[in-house]
Amino acid sequence: MVIGLPVEVKDGEDRVALTPSGVHAVGVDGHRVVVEASAGAAAGYTDDEYRAAGAEVTGDVDTVWAADVVVKVKEPQPSEHRHLRRGLTLFGFLHLAAEPELTAVLVERGVAAYAFETLSEAGGLPLLAPMSEIAGRAAAIVAAATLSSASGGSGVLVGGAAGVPPGEVVVIGMGVAGRLAAHGLRGLGGHVTGVDVDLSRLLARRLDGAVDATQVSEPRHVDELVRGADVVIGAALVPGRRAPVVVSEESVAAMADGGVVVDLAIDQGGCVATSRPTTLSEPTFTRHGVVHYAVTNVPGQYPRTASAALSAAVTPRLTRLASDVAAGTADDLAGARNVADGAVVHPAVAEAHPDLPSRL
Repeated sequence: MVIGLPVEVKDGEDRVALTPSGVHAVGVDGHRVVVEASAGAAAGYTDDEYRAAGAEVTGDVDTVWAADVVVKVKEPQPSEHRHLRRGLTLFGFLHLAAEPELTAVLVERGVAAYAFETLSEAGGLPLLAPMSEIAGRAAAIVAAATLSSASGGSGVLVGGAAGVPPGEVVVIGMGVAGRLAAHGLRGLGGHVTGVDVDLSRLLARRLDGAVDATQVSEPRHVDELVRGADVVIGAALVPGRRAPVVVSEESVAAMADGGVVVDLAIDQGGCVATSRPTTLSEPTFTRHGVVHYAVTNVPGQYPRTASAALSAAVTPRLTRLASDVAAGTADDLAGARNVADGAVVHPAVAEAHPDLPSRL
């Protein structure tokens, strides 16, 4: 198979789906990789390194997208839709439950679309997990910085000071991203309450020291916590589905002016009612006096770390997918297949878009 690796064009997206090491590993399995010039530059990987790894490097984006399989970090942007065609296998973060336009285009064009975020193995999400880890760590940094008055925040220092209590932090969703955000903000001295529907997960977070307190996710409890919070991290996730809206607009409106909301679930539609997608160029907006950070590609600002982690996870799955496509035996790759043969084939995506053809 010919595998294409294009430059990412989403705002602020500096990651690359395969490092030179990943390209070499794919080549060892017999596949040919065509890399768009400068695809890895922002992550610190040169075209010469890709060539040394066995890739063909080209400045022609059409050549890259003409490959049998295109692997990329983020969902195709509108400017890339012209490349989508029957016979193409696409592999990347797609988040189709929150992307009706892209889903419709993939169905109409007959693309075989495989999503990183729905690939499930041994009860986990091996391609989503490393990016969730980075997003969670980044969320702690972002939240603490956004609280500063220079960023429009309340001026509360997360860790407080002698004689001054720490900031109140609420983390909703104690999966990988939520756990790492909680660890980071507690490490800065914040008073962190973790919220989840899963009591065993809450127990685990108490035992591993990620939080000071826990609360089962029920609307009344969430409302009370959010109203008194300086920082709210939204990290609620239902794999493949639109994120559940856990924080109401009324709760956000009751927060003190200058409070901060970081909605890490925004790429799946957001779990905070007042959120809307933002970009790394313009990451925040203020509503009801509360500063919202709802960037849909948070790890993109740490491309060296994120690309290395993503490539390591993607490479063996990409090799398997390309080999299956070559043999004409491609299956759902452990739940990754979202669209195929002009229909939605993933239950969560079909549920989000009942107007589109589906085959379940």
